[in-house]
Formats: sequence, C-alpha cells, structure tokens
Amino acid sequence: MPGTPRFLTLADVAEVLNTSSAQVYALVRRGDLAAIKIGGRGQWRVESTQLEEFIQRMYAETRTFVDEHPYVEAEQRPEA
Repeated sequence: MPGTPRFLTLADVAEVLNTSSAQVYALVRRGDLAAIKIGGRGQWRVESTQLEEFIQRMYAETRTFVDEHPYVEAEQRPEA
C-alpha cells in the first residue's frame, strides 16, 4: 500500500478491512494475522506487508471456497 506506514495499529487495520478493532484483535490472537506486541501496555502493531499478505490469502481462500461450493439458484437445486 503506497504511502502506508510500515506498522499499523489494530484500529488502522480495522479501518482498512472495514471491520471492528475487536475483530482484528481476534484475527491476531488466533494467529490468522501476524502482529507484534510492543511496550509494557501491550500495544499491537501489524506490519503493512503482513496485512497485504493476509488480504491476498483471504482472496485465495475465498476463491477455493467458491470453487468448492458453487452458487446454485433455488430453482436449480435438486428436490429433497
């Protein structure tokens, strides 16, 4: 991301992803999004390159999901 600082706060990441800081924190705590914890008060920072890698990984995972679960119109679904 041109012009982006090297490290972003969780709030910055939440803004980029258009989600909440709590959701970003959960991604970090689960290990889905790499981050570092700095300072005695435990401030989290996400490197901008890690955020871009996460986004690309989510695109790939979404593509796999879509390929494995094709959308079927209601009238095309087999009768149960």
